[in-house]
Amino acid sequence: MDVDKTVDEYYQQILKRNPGEPEFHQAAQEILSSLKYVLRKDDHYADEGLIQRLAEPERQIIFRVPWIDDQGNVRVNRGFRVQFNSVLGPYKGGLRFHPSVNLGIIKFLGFEQIFKNSLTGLPIGGGKGGSDFDPKGKSEHEVMRFCQSFMLELQRHIGEDIDVPAGDIGVGGREIGYLFGQYRRITGRHESGVLTGKGLTWGGSLVRTEATGYGVVYFMQEMMASNKERLHGAKVIVSGSGNVAIYAIEKAQELGATVVAFSDSSGYVSTPEGVDVELLKDVKEVRRGRVSDYANETDKATFHEKGNIWEVKADVALPCATQNELGEEDAKMLADNGCKYVAEGANMPCTPEAIDVFNTRHTLFAPGKAANAGGVATSALEMQQNASRDSWSFNYTDQRLRDTMHNIFRACNDTANEYEVPGDYVVGANIAGFKKVADAMLAQGVI
Repeated sequence: MDVDKTVDEYYQQILKRNPGEPEFHQAAQEILSSLKYVLRKDDHYADEGLIQRLAEPERQIIFRVPWIDDQGNVRVNRGFRVQFNSVLGPYKGGLRFHPSVNLGIIKFLGFEQIFKNSLTGLPIGGGKGGSDFDPKGKSEHEVMRFCQSFMLELQRHIGEDIDVPAGDIGVGGREIGYLFGQYRRITGRHESGVLTGKGLTWGGSLVRTEATGYGVVYFMQEMMASNKERLHGAKVIVSGSGNVAIYAIEKAQELGATVVAFSDSSGYVSTPEGVDVELLKDVKEVRRGRVSDYANETDKATFHEKGNIWEVKADVALPCATQNELGEEDAKMLADNGCKYVAEGANMPCTPEAIDVFNTRHTLFAPGKAANAGGVATSALEMQQNASRDSWSFNYTDQRLRDTMHNIFRACNDTANEYEVPGDYVVGANIAGFKKVADAMLAQGVI
């Protein structure tokens, strides 16, 4: 079997069947590059159309979302839910509300989610959804009316044993609340496990808000410890200032690091003495302001409207904003400035060219499907609590999250060693996630 030729044929099939979806192509190419190692050892994974089936969603749902703005105008957005693979459990993955959302982006996110969810070791399949609706600049009532219209269609396709959405970019506690309320109104039942990221008084889990940000830092701790280094005393850059970034900053500083910069789409803030996390939470979570507002309210920070956050010198970089935010030149700047570790808090924030730079410059790199899996892992823990009508303590849930991130790192590290690419956590994560899903698909037949 000519593995390189076979994998290239798989990729050409994906390009032909999914035109105009560059993010999905990028995610598929990364997985296929790693699978070369598997197919050279275990060519039975090329049987029964396994890889072709894996790259084809089980279901793709696109729907109209009409709603009325505060001026009485009818507005129309497009909604998506891609239910990609349910071989390990009900579909699980967030909802993203952002103007950039299209089918290709949702498919890329859902495809990544399959392997991320597999790595958690929990019984959840992969899916993703969202809309091109932009919550920014909308009133509370407009957001509520949109969410209610969105759920009017989505409710036909979800359930605690079918598909369990959560939040993502543009979908936080407010949006989950409106979505859950409408689901309850339509169905006439309090089915707590149908959505995760809920409020603590109505079925939510402690640590869920913090989980993705905390998890990426726990993964980074494991990476550094495996190289006999500590996060304590390190200088850290965190791109973004949303949920993932805020709690990555909080946990990194709790563990003794200094976060020296963070950002949003308007620019970045340098914080050489560290971040006032409570002020950042107030600006971003309460007032929904910009990072420039943070800088204006403290004399220990400087806002840079122009420039590049990746030019700030640091030991560790955590890209936590959005896909493809960190390119080849950014990676070179980080490496030139002595950055030794990069872990993705967002989904696919580093371009393939950036990852190549990290590999050639010996900057250890952790992909999002491993490093940011803490969010979906804690969502699955929320589902467990809902199923048992139970509520766990913060410390117990946080320890479960720590244990999960430890296990994910071990799986990535051990798999990379098994396939003789030590320190390549991309290959390790892709193969470890793939084999569990693939074995279950082969066991369950051609479906």
